[in-house]
Amino acid sequence: MPHGGKLAPVGVEGIEPSTSVLSGQRSTTELHTPYLTRLKNQIISISGKIQYVIEPTIIYEDKNFLAVNKPSGWLTHEVGHNKSKRAMALTIWLLPRYPGLSKVGDEPKLRPGIVHRLDQETSGIILVPKTQEYFSYLKSLFKERKVKKTYLALVYGTLKNKKGIIEEPIGIKSGTIRRSVGSGKMLKPAATEYKGLREIENAKGEKFSLVEVSPLTGRTHQIRVHLKYLGHPILGDGIYGRKKDKTGRLMLHAVAIEFETSPGKKLRLEADPPADFEEILKSPIPD
Repeated sequence: MPHGGKLAPVGVEGIEPSTSVLSGQRSTTELHTPYLTRLKNQIISISGKIQYVIEPTIIYEDKNFLAVNKPSGWLTHEVGHNKSKRAMALTIWLLPRYPGLSKVGDEPKLRPGIVHRLDQETSGIILVPKTQEYFSYLKSLFKERKVKKTYLALVYGTLKNKKGIIEEPIGIKSGTIRRSVGSGKMLKPAATEYKGLREIENAKGEKFSLVEVSPLTGRTHQIRVHLKYLGHPILGDGIYGRKKDKTGRLMLHAVAIEFETSPGKKLRLEADPPADFEEILKSPIPD
């Protein structure tokens, strides 16, 4: 299976019917009007020259589950505040291809096939069980913290300590969706392991660090909150980052996931960062 998000060139007036192959099937974008409508709102610009739509890509599939590389900007599933239908949801993309997902999950009408999530702004791997039995199996693995997730993050500055574990509780700021370290409602333990991979300096002399991150717990916005606490917010973070940041996307990508597909049988899957992530990585200019 191919890695990374597929880039589909689009015209000024809209999107031409796709003849690309995803998981051995012809794309059905031309047959699904709501999907087309939403894709028109997912156009991004790379280097200000060519416009693209980044679609999800199936990177692995067997009889039990799919692994999908979700683009930045896509919801994992529809939510109440998406009533305007301007944001594309992964579930909307999946259902025409895998109708059986409509019967999978705790609340399949709301979250068909969804056993874990990524923030809308985060790209990368999501596991999608095909059956209710495998949904329950994966759910138990996540609950018991037997799934190892690895992310890449591009952060401001250079790390004082090149690796470590951030162990700070995270709570919700009253009246907001923001999380914070050591304060707020529903304070829960949280731990994040990190390792600096390389330092980057742009043409202005500004310094950044590419960091490998593994959450050891599963709190909402955990990586983003912990890296901000460390003094190195992620580029493109509209909630926890710098106010004047104009990066264009959150520079956080779920690059790998490792778990036992069945007792005693381990599998590690990787998804290359999409083109927009790689382009920004070459020369980050957030201001």
